[in-house]
Amino acid sequence: MAVFDGIYQSLLKDIMTKGSKELNERTGHETAALPGVSFSLDLKKNGFPLLSLRKIPTKILIAEQIWFISGARKPAVFLRDYTRIWDDFTNPGDVVTVAYGYRWRRHFGRDQLGLLIKLLQKDPSSRHGVVVTWDPSSDGLGGVSKSNIPCPYTFTVNIIGGRLNLMNVVRSNDMILGFPHDVGGFALLQTMLAQKLGVEVGVYTHTIANAHVYDIHYNAAKEMIRRPTSSKKISFVLPDNSFGRAEAKDPSLVDEINARLTAHYKPGEPIKDLKIVL
Repeated sequence: MAVFDGIYQSLLKDIMTKGSKELNERTGHETAALPGVSFSLDLKKNGFPLLSLRKIPTKILIAEQIWFISGARKPAVFLRDYTRIWDDFTNPGDVVTVAYGYRWRRHFGRDQLGLLIKLLQKDPSSRHGVVVTWDPSSDGLGGVSKSNIPCPYTFTVNIIGGRLNLMNVVRSNDMILGFPHDVGGFALLQTMLAQKLGVEVGVYTHTIANAHVYDIHYNAAKEMIRRPTSSKKISFVLPDNSFGRAEAKDPSLVDEINARLTAHYKPGEPIKDLKIVL
């Protein structure tokens, strides 16, 4: 069965029944929220965490992850052909100053993602495979005003028992729109790193400091709690050299991965008019 569907429904139930309902001053919206939410999923055993309770726009999360891996920070470079989701966060130069991939590969004066691969190639037992997106010199704490700051702000990669595991730490997750997208995207990154390093994929862990549902999404949450979970486990094999092709921003890679990922994807009906709260 699609284990991720069940995990997601359980998280939504907890938030909607046990979460605190409070007004968020920045957005002007009420949220139902819980602290310290976490889950782990064995990608080899349980399949890829692509939500089946509603249709997810898979090409967007694939294109976005390729854009991240490439280290780009202008949506006009590859990404805008697939989504305009980052257009709200560009500056007048059409630059996303907090673009995750740019921070992984250039912002701190180190190619964190490239060094991660070299580290685990040299020492697969290393516990130092930490990649940071958050810039403490300006992000948060009432610092420099920005239109966006990272939500998934660090991840750790390690190899245990010959399998590559990834732990993603998120400061704030919109559970209706952000969470399914983030989980699928980072699980794809994990799968691509495993292929690059020639090891099997392992456990994906997702930890959230503030897991919330916005008031305008309450009905959507209740609808997805009611829906039956899928009986299909989603498994797929990446095209060869996916990580290298992502670095080169190969546009054909999106369609190739999407075709393989969605070959047996039978999602529920889309939930219409879901609006992003910025």
